[in-house]
Amino acid sequence: MSDARRPVIIGNCSGFYGDRIGAAREIVDGGPIDVMCGDYLAELTMLILAKAQAKDPSTGYAKTFLTQVEQVLGTCLERGVKIVSNAGGLNPAGLAAAIRAVGEKLGLQVAVAHVEGDDLRGDLGAILPPVAGKPVSANAYLGGWGIAAALGAGADVVVTGRVTDASLVVGPAAWWHGWGPTDWDELAGAVVAGHVIECGPQATGGNYAFFSEVKDRRYPGFPIAEVAADGSTVITKHPDTGGLVSTGTVTAQLLYEIQGPAYLGPDVTTHFDSIVLEQEGEHRTRISGVRGSAPPDTLKVALNDNGGYRNSMTMVLTGLDIEEKAAFAEDMLFGILGGRDRFAEADVRLLRFDQPDAGANEQATAHLRVTVKDQDPRLVGRVFSNATMELALAGYPGFHTTTPPSAESAFGIYRPAAVPRTAVTQTVVLPDGTRQVVADPPTGPADLPATAGTTTGSGPAATAAGAAAPAGPTRRAPLGAVCAARSGDKGGNANIGVWTRDDAGYAWMAATLDIETVRGLLGPEAADLEIERFDLPNLRAVNFVVHGLLGEGVASTTRPDPQAKGLGEYLRSRLVDVPEELLQG
Repeated sequence: MSDARRPVIIGNCSGFYGDRIGAAREIVDGGPIDVMCGDYLAELTMLILAKAQAKDPSTGYAKTFLTQVEQVLGTCLERGVKIVSNAGGLNPAGLAAAIRAVGEKLGLQVAVAHVEGDDLRGDLGAILPPVAGKPVSANAYLGGWGIAAALGAGADVVVTGRVTDASLVVGPAAWWHGWGPTDWDELAGAVVAGHVIECGPQATGGNYAFFSEVKDRRYPGFPIAEVAADGSTVITKHPDTGGLVSTGTVTAQLLYEIQGPAYLGPDVTTHFDSIVLEQEGEHRTRISGVRGSAPPDTLKVALNDNGGYRNSMTMVLTGLDIEEKAAFAEDMLFGILGGRDRFAEADVRLLRFDQPDAGANEQATAHLRVTVKDQDPRLVGRVFSNATMELALAGYPGFHTTTPPSAESAFGIYRPAAVPRTAVTQTVVLPDGTRQVVADPPTGPADLPATAGTTTGSGPAATAAGAAAPAGPTRRAPLGAVCAARSGDKGGNANIGVWTRDDAGYAWMAATLDIETVRGLLGPEAADLEIERFDLPNLRAVNFVVHGLLGEGVASTTRPDPQAKGLGEYLRSRLVDVPEELLQG
């Protein structure tokens, strides 16, 4: 436990595997921090790491993290800055050894610990639903107590496999403040802080719907969480860095890739409907009021299977008769290939960008994108892409493609599952090599006590729930004239968090955006899908979960926006009847 008289300052240096390589140096050199954390693991990343490990068993971790460690290790050791990351992926022990080698290369003595136990490929029997076949990755989502134990044993660097993204903040905060496993509210506050900073500059103005509010258009500074002993947090960034930290940018990230208000985690169930946001100062947003309850008695598991092989070709259609040309091309292509039924799946999408009487050639074009999948790589390989090119001189007028003929590529299928906690042994390997089993916290139902759930302070929760929607005349306008949105993926599902700046806007939005209205605005692809709605009046927000929009996950879907990153912006672009009062100013 460190100095509990002040908050622990935790800076993020990575939101995904492939993020800004210089962010580690920027977060360490830009101002005082106590901990540098980095998130490298998405569901798709586990599939990528599994493929790398299959070729070379000594790999399976995020190699870019080693480059970042080499850049900052000396400075961190000198200043006492701890490094915590999930970059260990499928081989945290291998990454720990590689970091020790970096230390030796630099002439530095570094105490490295790692957390393991999440990899379930060797014992699939307890997973529910039962696992058929042999997945290429199977990882339980562990919590932060292994990280806390490693830091308590004097580790300078802690690397893990699949822990929840928020655990990279929960573990250091619990160690720093000496929290216990039943300090639910404090732990829940740290989960919220971790959820905000886990995706790097998405919390500091990146990908922000109301981006006109971002006046400093330099690359956003990576986010910092100042987590206090009571679990409250200030989100900020280093001075003289780009971007914006506001209640809006923090709300955007809070709504990213969530479902209902009860956010289930391995250490605590965090109740997002209790969060209070306040703007404390320039680029300083305070999070308080967060309530927590016991975590469930199961852990989430992410499974990735080999799905087969796929290939895509895109044909360009120009000018007149776009739909007729597309039908001509589709019929001729599958005639050459022997019919659509030869493939396990054939997906044909006509993507319209064309305008009548276009002022430039490119403005008169549409794309016909054909994707085929099968277990036989030969069927979807050059046989398919070469057949597309047979239309070059024999098909519709103006034929050309956006890419040359290509070979097949393997794809994966993501499946969510669960496993009893008792079937998973979280183990921390301390710097001296000692192995220590991490005890499970008490578990229980996700509900808070009946007296909980109220909020105090000047945040939106105090007034939004009772505000009245504006009356009076309306006019057709984009939903985004009033509402912001942030969307993302969770396996085969997509979420769209929608929020407003003020109470009147929230009251109108909450009354207007029911499930069927959103279904209609999203168009034909959502027509037959299950959609859930969750209200978060304390954030002036509504969250929608569209089940099955992404099929069997990012690696498998044929949707042009496979991670649903643009889905929220599409929803904002749709026209609705908006009270004129909300459009004034």
